[in-house]
Amino acid sequence: MNTPAPMPSGDVSTPEQVLHRLDWHVLRRLDGILQGDYRSLFMGGGLDFAELREYQPPDDVRHIDWNVTARMETPYVRQYMEDREITAWFLLDLSPSMAFGAPGRGKESVMVDFVGVLARLLTRNGNRVGAVLYDNEVESVIPPRGGRAQVLRLLNDVRRQQPSPGGAMTDLAALLQSGFNSIRRRSLVFIVSDFICLPGWEGIMGRLNRRHDLLAVRLWDPREVDLPDVGIVLVEDSETGVQLSVDTSDRGFRRRFNEAARRREGELAQTFRRAGVDEMPLSTEEDIVFAILRFASLRSRARRQ
Repeated sequence: MNTPAPMPSGDVSTPEQVLHRLDWHVLRRLDGILQGDYRSLFMGGGLDFAELREYQPPDDVRHIDWNVTARMETPYVRQYMEDREITAWFLLDLSPSMAFGAPGRGKESVMVDFVGVLARLLTRNGNRVGAVLYDNEVESVIPPRGGRAQVLRLLNDVRRQQPSPGGAMTDLAALLQSGFNSIRRRSLVFIVSDFICLPGWEGIMGRLNRRHDLLAVRLWDPREVDLPDVGIVLVEDSETGVQLSVDTSDRGFRRRFNEAARRREGELAQTFRRAGVDEMPLSTEEDIVFAILRFASLRSRARRQ
């Protein structure tokens, strides 16, 4: 398992300090690895039609215009031109379960790092980013804008959002529906969540994916899969507030806990595959640089499909 990037000593309490840390510990490393080739990292969503021309190997046969081909009696392909500007949206689940994890490295903390890095990469290359913030209801919609100030606003709004008290399971469909209603122009869309939620969000995710270039970033903590042996503990469902005493020294209980967690992961993976959505699992113990490189690999595969 990759070790997270080192954290500076002291409490990082302002958006400026968070962005400085990400610039120093993450973006500098990515600059050295990717060598400035960030356009290829995000390319794939916004394509404008440019022209028709005769098919020539090794053109992609998926770009053949069959209506024109039938009229001209020779294969013609559509040529596309990339949009000069990418618009990206972050649909952010800030419900209570996102607070789970080790101190200073919970799922919400990893979300802040991921959003900060991706937003910074996009905006410093002239693109725009926006966000929808959700905590059992849509809290705010941040219109897409460019520039460093927009990244700081995203970080500030995400970090100041306090999870609502438990009592009801997260209705992720409401977040996705808000994104569907708010995002008009074809965009690169990140759903960032742990997907611990009520069922019924699969259909709207599929519709969102047909309209936009969609990636599901699933945040998880290893302790949600492999329960540590720490004796009898009181556990609380962060979504509903229900409490239960469990004996974590019971090997059979830990095995059943792990099996249930693995089944849930498998069911989620199948849901994403059926919807045609790429899933990016992101652990609270993963180095964010390696996570971004995995994202680059996902984008590369998506362009070849």
